[in-house]
Amino acid sequence: MDAISYKTVSANAKTADKKWVIVDATDMVVGRFSSEVAKIIRGKHKPSYTPHVDCGDNVIVINAEKVRFTGKKFHEKEYVRHTGHPGGQRFASPAEWMKKNPALILENSIRGMLPKNSLGRHLFTNLHVYVGAEHPHEAQKPTPVKFS
Repeated sequence: MDAISYKTVSANAKTADKKWVIVDATDMVVGRFSSEVAKIIRGKHKPSYTPHVDCGDNVIVINAEKVRFTGKKFHEKEYVRHTGHPGGQRFASPAEWMKKNPALILENSIRGMLPKNSLGRHLFTNLHVYVGAEHPHEAQKPTPVKFS
């Protein structure tokens, strides 16, 4: 028996096979779409997945303004933030965010599905969300991915 064939190989920053992926968000439900994108960013779709290493792919999301919410969430859901000053709690609905910057909805949703530590903050830099079908990453030759 060859002992080397039984050793578990952990990925690291040098051995991770990182690719560029492009995903179209047209008519996708926000939460379901975000969980799939978070899996790709994290690298859980790869056999060489290692929990403490950035072994996921870089994801380009296009048409962020065309995502949808189910039920009445588009008008009734509330995003809460705080300015840091007394009485500084602010509320906004997805409809208000969609008018201001549609990419924020997907960025916020995907960030919430990544780890809450330094690795999660680093993984978030692998996400690129754009309103419309144009993006400046053609040189990376991203491969399209379709979610069912």
